[in-house]
Amino acid sequence: MLIDSITKSFGEETVFEDFSAQLPDRGCVCFFGPSGSGKTTLFNILAGIVAPDSGAVAFTAGTKVSFAFQEDRLLPWVSAAENVEQVLFGEGARSQALHWLGRVGMAEAADKLPGELSGGMRQRVALARALAYGGDVLLLDEPFRGIDARMKEKVFDLLEGEKKDRLIVLVTHYPEEALRLADTIRVISGPPVRVTDTIDIPDHKRRDPVFTASVLARLGASPSSVCKE
Repeated sequence: MLIDSITKSFGEETVFEDFSAQLPDRGCVCFFGPSGSGKTTLFNILAGIVAPDSGAVAFTAGTKVSFAFQEDRLLPWVSAAENVEQVLFGEGARSQALHWLGRVGMAEAADKLPGELSGGMRQRVALARALAYGGDVLLLDEPFRGIDARMKEKVFDLLEGEKKDRLIVLVTHYPEEALRLADTIRVISGPPVRVTDTIDIPDHKRRDPVFTASVLARLGASPSSVCKE
């Protein structure tokens, strides 16, 4: 994926000004920054929801893109399984929906309506839907809110496997999410958005306490604050 010299303004505020980035074909790249720094606008531009004023986002021909938002955006009048089936086609749609719901620990809630589910459960259904679509690029805009620690770990394990075969772009302001999933963290500030630091996370150092502490310091966090979250 190539982000090529994008510029975007809303009224008098310039959120992006000639911003560029090259992303790999697979792995997880995290754009990390505080609320209001432009992360969600970046997500919306990558997803094609918002058009830049100039510049472009270029994908390899035929690339499929799926995404999960901060809000679950489920259809309230159909079941969890039917929500996942919205992105599936053919005779195997139901079985595929159940498969992905099972992968996020939601198989037993397949026939429940979104209104019968907690916020964290709805987020997991939304993630199952995004994964079921099978995109080459998976865009995630802080999609783990409301998911309890045990289930979040299950989802992280799932995404760790998925990033071997696709590109995952995660935008977040939670240090523990960046550390757990990202192969590269690009720290941003803004507006206008700019990358202020790039941190590579080798798998063999991901749980090393000394390395983790150094990364947290660069992210402006502390081990104790991450544990509390």
